[in-house]
Amino acid sequence: MSSVISQFGRRLLAFIRQRVGNEADAEDIMQDVWQQFTTAMDTEPIGQIGSWLFRVARNRIIDRYRKKKPDSLDLLLGDEEDMGAELSAILLDDSQNPESIHLRNLFWKTLREALQELPEEQRAVFVWNELEDLSFKEIAALTGEKVNTLISRKRYAILYLRERLLTLYNEIIEH
Repeated sequence: MSSVISQFGRRLLAFIRQRVGNEADAEDIMQDVWQQFTTAMDTEPIGQIGSWLFRVARNRIIDRYRKKKPDSLDLLLGDEEDMGAELSAILLDDSQNPESIHLRNLFWKTLREALQELPEEQRAVFVWNELEDLSFKEIAALTGEKVNTLISRKRYAILYLRERLLTLYNEIIEH
């Protein structure tokens, strides 16, 4: 076991880090891989250990992404990493200084206004799924709509809200 760890440990961890957002997740996945390796060693022969380890790591990364539900804020901010980081810092800041309070209030006010501008079906799906944490299956049972229809409505809502929040983001950053 120790020879396998010394031979593949660094490369495997680097592989995982490249594909995972933070160090803690990478270390958790690495731990899962080693645990699965020790279990598999006891029950079955492993031919290509390196290939096996990287395949297990890839599967664990995929599993983690499937299980992880993105925060509503991340969903709205899209792929703009700098935008997400800066706005998250402002909105999730617990400090009670007047500027932080004002910016948080401005964000939520703008979000409420933008939600009101959406068609009712899009707004309802977004609110139920993101703010009330209902699954698409639960919403489908509630409304009688197909899950794919609900997913599509939410996607249109997110695209609109991203565009709307981008304007707010630019105003905050330029301020």
